Amino acid sequence: MEGILPLFKPAGMTSHDCVFKLRKLLRTKKVGHTGTLDPDVTGVLPICVGKATKIAEYITDAGKAYEGEVTLGFTTTTEDASGEKVDEKPVDRTITKKEIKNVLQSLVGEIEQTPPMYSAVKVNGKKLYEYARQGIEVERPTRKVTIYSIELLDDRDAYEGEQVSFKFRVSCSKGTYIRTLAVTIGEKLGYPAHMSSLVRIQSASFSLEDCFTFGQLEEMAEEARLEAALYPLETGISYLPKYRINDKVAEKVKNGALLQIPKELEGVEGPVVAETEDGKALAIYRAHPTKHGMMKPDKVLRNEQ
Repeated sequence: MEGILPLFKPAGMTSHDCVFKLRKLLRTKKVGHTGTLDPDVTGVLPICVGKATKIAEYITDAGKAYEGEVTLGFTTTTEDASGEKVDEKPVDRTITKKEIKNVLQSLVGEIEQTPPMYSAVKVNGKKLYEYARQGIEVERPTRKVTIYSIELLDDRDAYEGEQVSFKFRVSCSKGTYIRTLAVTIGEKLGYPAHMSSLVRIQSASFSLEDCFTFGQLEEMAEEARLEAALYPLETGISYLPKYRINDKVAEKVKNGALLQIPKELEGVEGPVVAETEDGKALAIYRAHPTKHGMMKPDKVLRNEQ
């Protein structure tokens, strides 16, 4: 069994829980997820099966899109609804739609984020949430992420009440913490805030419409048609630039040969998909660090002769 299964991750399960359950359903150990989703978060989680596990990192590296909700009035230890309240300040004025839109617009582009203490980021070989559970505060690395677009999904002109909530849609680079983004939105509006709900609506080439629930998959397993839930591994890397090669070059690619960068891909650092004339992905290439005009294989995906 080989391919990508776009799973609708339910609330209350970790990404690893999902993999564990799917290994049993698919009856194979070669199953891997494409980036951690917090237990509270639902939505698109592409799962790689068989040879497709080789491209998991490229799906993880692709852009993501989410629909979330910010609640102003208090923040939490985890920056989401599951944490304990740590800072409270009731909203004591009317907030306008224009004000919120201006704040969201100010976050488009490259921004710096400090990962929350309750996250899987490692510091000195230990995950931050492990320190947090022991009550130890450690210095966290600031990282740069990119917000491609962010929009308000609410029609009200004015927002009032001690706690104010509004929904937004964001498209962003890998490594973006939407929880932290929600806190930043609150800070810019002058109030402590947290992310009160979140759904991932897209990951790489997969959207909510493509996803299967565990209920659907269990039904398909009973009818012995689980293969129908798998997309070819090519779908997961369809967003990457392609280099179409003939059969003669394909044999070299299967053996990990260096290739000359074609004119149309000059300036592309990588990754690039080397594919056969009928669209079968053979390897992922990127520009060679020292040999100018050449590219080297990052990963050979298929080497059957």
